Amino acid sequence: MSERQVLADSVYEAAKAMVMDHRIRPGARVGIESLARTLRVSPTPVREALARLESDGLVTKRSLAGYRATELLTAQGLEELFEMRMLLEPRAAALAAEHATDAQLDAIEGLAEEMRGEPESGEHFAVFREFVALDQRFHDTLAQAAARPLLADAVERLHAHLHLFRVGSIPGAGPQTLAEHDRILRAVLRRSPERAAEAMTEHLTRSLERQRTRRTSQDS
Repeated sequence: MSERQVLADSVYEAAKAMVMDHRIRPGARVGIESLARTLRVSPTPVREALARLESDGLVTKRSLAGYRATELLTAQGLEELFEMRMLLEPRAAALAAEHATDAQLDAIEGLAEEMRGEPESGEHFAVFREFVALDQRFHDTLAQAAARPLLADAVERLHAHLHLFRVGSIPGAGPQTLAEHDRILRAVLRRSPERAAEAMTEHLTRSLERQRTRRTSQDS
């Protein structure tokens, strides 16, 4: 990897952490020059980072107005996000059980195992960043194994995990997530489309319940 790419990636990760930790507040303007000064880099890698964050759905760019951090998920936004996931991901899991290659099965299994060694919560995004990334990759790789490129692209474009963890991690949810992933994985490895879809539906249902509980506790 080139030195330039290493710099671009580090600036992207630093800027993403600032958005995830609300050091760049939801809805706030993100100035390229000021962010470059904060990170002690030139404006070029900052522009590249913001373009990547835009594709992640963490910032938006408006003509003549520059970049702004996106707002946090509302209660309605949370429900709509999971509605989309419920439409897409159980079907993707079922198709993956039918079509996944051995290499894809190995990759999905490896991601599930990697997650066990990562903390799922913490005061700052840097603490649980790898858990979030592996969680997203588990779902994305499963969708890619469905052998339906449009379906996989739709799942990936939701960037569900970034939006959910941006609201905050849920202490203690890691073991539940891992157990639910294991049930999905076992169904896919057994080439059982019905069980894979059921396991994914159960995972998403429980994940939504955890998010609703967290939101209720924050509002009380």
